[in-house]
Amino acid sequence: MYIILAILMFGVLIAVHELGHFIAAKACGVRVDEFAIGMGPALWKKQSGETLYALRLLPIGGYCAMAGEDEAMDDPRAFTSQAPWKRIIILVAGAAMNFLIGLVLIFVVFSGAKSFSAPVVTDFFEGCPYESADALHAGDRFYSIDGHRVYFSNNVSMFLTRHGTKHDIVVIRDGEKVRLDDFEITPREYEGHEGLYFGFEFGAREDATLGAKLKNTWYCSLDFVRMVYMSLGDLLAGAVGVKDLSGPVGIVSMMNDVGKESESTADALLNIAYLAGFIAVNLAVMNMLPIPALDGGRIFLLLVTVLIEAVARRRLDPKYEGYIHTGGMVLLLGLMAYVMFNDIIKIVH
Repeated sequence: MYIILAILMFGVLIAVHELGHFIAAKACGVRVDEFAIGMGPALWKKQSGETLYALRLLPIGGYCAMAGEDEAMDDPRAFTSQAPWKRIIILVAGAAMNFLIGLVLIFVVFSGAKSFSAPVVTDFFEGCPYESADALHAGDRFYSIDGHRVYFSNNVSMFLTRHGTKHDIVVIRDGEKVRLDDFEITPREYEGHEGLYFGFEFGAREDATLGAKLKNTWYCSLDFVRMVYMSLGDLLAGAVGVKDLSGPVGIVSMMNDVGKESESTADALLNIAYLAGFIAVNLAVMNMLPIPALDGGRIFLLLVTVLIEAVARRRLDPKYEGYIHTGGMVLLLGLMAYVMFNDIIKIVH
């Protein structure tokens, strides 16, 4: 059941992305030849005006086929005939819809919360060296670490263990910001506790009012965005490899594991919704990267084209941009095939 649910959820996230392009294209007066939910053979289709609407067999996405998407056309309503700002709006709309659905899913998960934990120090382990007049106090609320905003208590350990032992920490104390620059802090063993700890505890709770739910939904989405960029940084720095990436197969497998390991069906649905919210935000961020074939790459090349045309004072043939995107798509499909193969091997092992 969870595998089927995960496949449907993944398909919905892709379909919502294409729906964003569709709505923006219609609003900007671009001719849409076909809007399809799903891929493969058509189970149902209907022509309504200039657009063919279709429901297709495989629930793994969808597409929005706009006139003149990759080639020049005489039709004034073709995509390439529109002003650059209109094309940018249409291209951004897909990622915007992914981010929006991510917000909705996170809010649904948080809607049943009674309270939220806060990154406020409430107590210290016996012998903790960081409890002093010049260091941390009970009641201190972590605001930022090394310039990174702290939204949740788990952000603290993440940033304190990420780079080195000296950190620039800002806490809120008695309503004012207090800076602890070059503050040296490392996890250590404490008597009566197994493992390594920093020695302070977070036990503060905030009532889950509507405002708190909306605030934490927004913070969670920003935290997800930051996690994506940090992961990309680790990938470029070599801290993780391509073999550590997961594609649709790995994501579906992960959702299935999350569902099976949950204590109840209700918990499973909430956990899957939370993971789907993270994936939705992930898709929004990744799709805006300036890589050919992705919407971010299309926007980047569009801006480059506008700049070249302004200098050269002549219109460039869109087919050359199409060649670049085709090459990028081939490379992306190759990467996806490699990632999918690794996901299958992981499942088998």
